[in-house]
Amino acid sequence: MTASEILAALVGRKATVAVAESLTGGLIGAALTTPSGASAAFAGGVIAYATELKARLLGVPEDLLAREGAVHPAVAAAMAAGVRALARSDYGLAVTGVAGPDPQDGRPVGTVHVAVAGPENQVWHRDLLLNGSRENIRAHTCQEALDLLLGVLQVNSGEHSG
Repeated sequence: MTASEILAALVGRKATVAVAESLTGGLIGAALTTPSGASAAFAGGVIAYATELKARLLGVPEDLLAREGAVHPAVAAAMAAGVRALARSDYGLAVTGVAGPDPQDGRPVGTVHVAVAGPENQVWHRDLLLNGSRENIRAHTCQEALDLLLGVLQVNSGEHSG
């Protein structure tokens, strides 16, 4: 399972991760805390569903939110950096997007942005356009976020998955 692989990779390098979730509402944190021993690498998370909380809790610039709305790659990156700083973790993982049933900020249902913030202020991101029900979009977003984090950890350790 991806969560177990992520936790093993983090523990192996004595690193931690924190998550900032919007549309997934805690699914990523739940996935990362399912394997036993998760506390060795999972610092915690913030569910910032309301746009205002993205600014207040995670430090997403208010002018960015006013200009682009909450569903934007730069917002995901700022959320990831913000939760990393808030939790004092080595990595921050963030998702923002539109699960439906209605568009948000002019973005269609299925628009999702995922970001990982890591050491030396590096940021990796993935932009998605997903189809399906609200539940499917949320579940797929969770898996894509975990896959991105695992990929970052594998690349940074010299490992690669097929």
